[in-house]
Amino acid sequence: MDVVVAEDSVLFREGLERILREAGHQVRVVPDGDELIAEVGRSRPDLVITDIRMPTGLHGDGARVASTLRSENPTLPVVLLSQHVELRHCTHLLGQPGFGYLLKDRVLALDEFLAALESVAAGGTAVDPTVVRSLVADSARASRLDALSARERQVLALAAEGHTNARIAAELGCAERTAESHMRSVFQKLDLLDDGLTHRRVLAVLAFLTTN
Repeated sequence: MDVVVAEDSVLFREGLERILREAGHQVRVVPDGDELIAEVGRSRPDLVITDIRMPTGLHGDGARVASTLRSENPTLPVVLLSQHVELRHCTHLLGQPGFGYLLKDRVLALDEFLAALESVAAGGTAVDPTVVRSLVADSARASRLDALSARERQVLALAAEGHTNARIAAELGCAERTAESHMRSVFQKLDLLDDGLTHRRVLAVLAFLTTN
């Protein structure tokens, strides 16, 4: 796998590069977001790993750069790394196919970390449990999953894997509008209102992840 790593901490960057190379991946490293965007444009990598906090340049910090990269190439797999939970500028990416958000201490669990990278590169998702807990502060929301039908749970499980409504429909052998209808029902049963401010699909997926 061809990986580009953006990290301003020299020690962490070198350690991450060594881990990835020993796992058999090709790695290029850059120190900031501006160079990351330039490198992605040149090399079209299979996966981008970026620290959420880097020196602010033309394109901003790691979270803003990740958002910029995904807006330009929605299928580009991206993993954000962070020392602490920081959700600025990236909440809308959570739950999307090919996106991950992990805390840096997860790197120490080497097998799990590498498996998470492989999952994101393949179009899946990887969300640190600490991030999930910070987003789903209302435990009552998770308990309302009991109100979902078996098919609605199946649809939500596929959404949690990062699938679009079109892909969910293909997996279940139904029309896309049927998958959309099931997702609307999920939102209603979880009391996720379309207020234009929250990302209902993300919150529904995270509610599912906390109970599975």
